[in-house]
Order: sequence, then C-alpha cells, then structure tokens
Amino acid sequence: MTPPIRIIGVPMDLGQKRRGVDMGPSALRYAGLQGRLEWLGHVVLDGGNLVVPEMEEIAADEQGNERAINAPVIARVCQETYAAGTRAFGEGETVIFLGGDHSMSLGSVAAALDRPRRTGVIWVDAHGDFNTPETTPSGNVHGMVVAALMGRCPPPLQIGMTRLEPELTAMIGIRDLDAQEKVALTDSCIFVHTMRDIDEQGMANVVEDVLRQFRGVDAIHVSLDMDSLDPSAAGGVGTPVPGGLTYREAHLIMEMLADDGRVRSLDVVEINPILDTGNRTAEIAVELVASLFGQRIL
Repeated sequence: MTPPIRIIGVPMDLGQKRRGVDMGPSALRYAGLQGRLEWLGHVVLDGGNLVVPEMEEIAADEQGNERAINAPVIARVCQETYAAGTRAFGEGETVIFLGGDHSMSLGSVAAALDRPRRTGVIWVDAHGDFNTPETTPSGNVHGMVVAALMGRCPPPLQIGMTRLEPELTAMIGIRDLDAQEKVALTDSCIFVHTMRDIDEQGMANVVEDVLRQFRGVDAIHVSLDMDSLDPSAAGGVGTPVPGGLTYREAHLIMEMLADDGRVRSLDVVEINPILDTGNRTAEIAVELVASLFGQRIL
C-alpha cells in the first residue's frame, strides 16, 4: 500500500522582490491538486498553510541586509517548514511542499536530508540557485538555496543537521546563471544538465544519467521550479527565462521518476498567479505532479 501524501503549503514571497508567488499554494489547490491525486488512488492529507509574515509586517531588525534580504524571517519560516516536514516523514508520509518562492526549499530539502534514508535531490530549474551573500548580484535568498543547503551560506540560512552532498545533487533545465555563480557551480561537482545538454542528448538520456548517478540512493527529493519550463508553456512565474523545457520534456522527467519509484518528497515553487492567464501554470503543475504520482498515458 502506498503511503499517504501530506500537502504542506508555504505561501512565502520573501526570497525575491516580485510579489505574488505567495498565492502559489492557493493556485495549486484551486487547480485541483488534491482531487487529482485522490483520483489516482492516493490518500491525501492537506495540512493547510504555514503562517508566513507579509512583507509589510517585517520589522527593521528582521530585514537582514542587502546581501541576504529578509534572511532572518525566511530562516524562521524554513525552520517551521523543516519541522512540519520532519513530522510528516516521521509518520511515514510522502510530502508535497507548495511554494511560495524557492527559498522555501531551505526547510523542505533539509527535512528530506535528515531522514534515515540516503537522499538524492533533483533540482529542476532555469537557475542554479548557487549564489551566496558574497556573490549575489541581487540579495535575493531564493537564488542561494542550493549553496545554503551545502553549507556555503552562513547562519541563519543553514537549516537542519545534514548538508546536501554535491555528488547526490542533480540539476535539470539550467540556462540562466550569474557570472560568479557559474564559476562556483562548475567547480562544485554537482551534476548539472543544462538546456544544451537536453537539446543534444534528449531528456530520456539525461534522466537516465541522473538515475545512474543515484544508484546508491534510497529516496529522491524533487524540487520543481515552474520557471524550468519555457514561458510559452508556463508563463505565470516570477523569473521567466526563454528556451526552457517543453511540456512533454517536463512530463517525461516526472514519468521516468515515477517508474523509478524512489521519490518521497516534492517541492512545487515559483507560481505567480498575478502574471498568469487563467491559472494555467498551476494547472500544468498539477498535471506534472499527477505524472510523478502515477498517471499514465496507457
């Protein structure tokens, strides 16, 4: 019997400057996430949303600095995300974390890494999120998440006990990197599969490479940033970048991971309904989640 799926909403838009991604969890629920998963035979437990302060509520002493904007508040929310995820994993549940911006994953991935199972992380994103407060051109924490998970950012951005290992990290869909971030990522030993790699090798070969890399892994956490898709397929995101994944390439990732059977947790982040048309990006995200959790063409 498959474990129940726990949904945890983290409506946070503090990790970047464009407002609106805090409505992502509501957009995904409105698009029928729970019903689609239940139709596939899953027991779904929606834990609602964590409480996240509004930008206007943040006191001056919690705003961080221009090198890591809102870092103290983001860290506090991510500690709560970590705690909620840890409780769910302790109950044997599979967990879907709904963002919010990608800074949420400081907590969700940390909870996945602190499980007894050896966990690999697949980062599906247009961006590397490998800046630090020293290298960031923007100060946006959502662009530092992978670096922080690996211990490259100072407290308070280090959540949990286990640091992410480069050898157990794979990125898919990368196409937009800052200058210093590019150097750091090249030197990191992370398995980075850029859009050029996908163009040259095909998505099936890329995913097969990732799964071979993760042969010794017991569980997989998928962090899906919807800006990994091309804006023509999913336009309701805060930081769209042309030249992204097609609708079918994104589904193929999810279908192959479903066949593999080791995914135990998932982030869905960076949906901005304000910038969308008819909630289409959230609807596509729900379709991708369904593919990851068992929907088949035949």
